[in-house]
Amino acid sequence: MSFGKIVSLNTGASLRQIGLGTWLSKPKEVENAVEIAVRNGYRHLDLAMIYENQDEVGAALKKVIPSVVKREDLFMTSKCWNSSHQPDQVEKELDETLKQLGVDYLDLYLIHWPVAFTPGKGFYPPHPTAENEVEIDTKTTLVDTWKAMLALPKSKVKAVGVSNFTIEHLEGIIKATGVVPAANQIEAHPLLPQDDLVVYCKEKGIHITAYSPLGNNLIGKPKLTDDPTVISVAKKLNATPAQVLVAWGAYRGYSVIPKSVQEERIISNFQQVELSKEDYEAITSLGKNGHVRYNIPYTYSPKWSINIFNEEVEKGATYSVNIA
Repeated sequence: MSFGKIVSLNTGASLRQIGLGTWLSKPKEVENAVEIAVRNGYRHLDLAMIYENQDEVGAALKKVIPSVVKREDLFMTSKCWNSSHQPDQVEKELDETLKQLGVDYLDLYLIHWPVAFTPGKGFYPPHPTAENEVEIDTKTTLVDTWKAMLALPKSKVKAVGVSNFTIEHLEGIIKATGVVPAANQIEAHPLLPQDDLVVYCKEKGIHITAYSPLGNNLIGKPKLTDDPTVISVAKKLNATPAQVLVAWGAYRGYSVIPKSVQEERIISNFQQVELSKEDYEAITSLGKNGHVRYNIPYTYSPKWSINIFNEEVEKGATYSVNIA
């Protein structure tokens, strides 16, 4: 086992291939998890305003900078939330993120979703005429937001990118500005390989970071970590099923950000194992009977009535993504 390969962005910046995800971590758990992770070698942290735990991450950073690690040795990603897509809001939210974290800059800042919400009414502004639905800002385009991201001071943000973008969304912002995002963070696991998007991003030099690399159990399906094929490969490599699923993403060139708050799992997830081509193909075959996308905002409560991915379940959405 090795402790994390290095991958690069199109900006020339480098980051550890395995990072710590903080999505869905409960209050009071994140501070401890981040401290454990950094003390055990993690140097890549994935954060976001909407996770509502960046202040706890900041508290952890105070415990490890500079005693354990220098700020410049950490690679920190955060994300601009939907309610701050308007060009006059983008830098304001970035400033709030920096304040919460207690740092002067981010290594990577992403547009979290290709969806703008009406600003000024909280993270999930209620739709005035629809029950349990978020109010979508139909005027602010992805290009508007991307231009605002590009205008952010380099002293505050080393690189900018996107998250949950499809090929169509990426094409739109690149065509309008000529600037290719440094990264696209997407849901990626053996049941959602997104091969066309992966090929497109490789051609354009867009780094992919995979979230939910272990899948999840949001819709009552069996967990990927319980799959017999995954367990078989894990036994063969003397590894955990989670390590095998992280290794599958790493084999494809992604950086991978498994989330955990348990010390044993935080440490084991970071211990990178190598898949042979045969093992990689065995894991890949799990998705041959149709993909499973777990994270679709149209199914959230409150609902976002917008078609982002063209999944069957999104066909009833009121809006489509406003690219330009």
